[in-house]
Amino acid sequence: MLQALWKFICGFGYAFRGIWILIRSQRNAQVHCLAIAVVLFFGWLLDINTNEWLAVSLISVVVLALEAVNTAIESIVDLVSPEYHPLAGRAKDVAAGAVLIAAIGALIIAAIIVWPRLAHLIAG
Repeated sequence: MLQALWKFICGFGYAFRGIWILIRSQRNAQVHCLAIAVVLFFGWLLDINTNEWLAVSLISVVVLALEAVNTAIESIVDLVSPEYHPLAGRAKDVAAGAVLIAAIGALIIAAIIVWPRLAHLIAG
């Protein structure tokens, strides 16, 4: 029982290490984190409601999670296929495309939530 609990706790350590590796090594993850920080700041500044916070939080998590999966796929593909192979390239491109789809969705959601309030604030 104690050993199972220890393994469970260690699993969190590995997961946090993975997040740290992602943020330290992946420029796009850093850009996503910066974008999320900006949106969170504007959400706070513009006093968005609970449902809007839910949408912003959910899409932010989706983007970062997909960036992590993309990074893992790229690492595995590079390990298995160090030389170029069309299927390896396809796998990496599709994974990157998934991140792009989520990031575009995040931009749309942020614009829908933040832009009207920001425009109203600027207009006075």
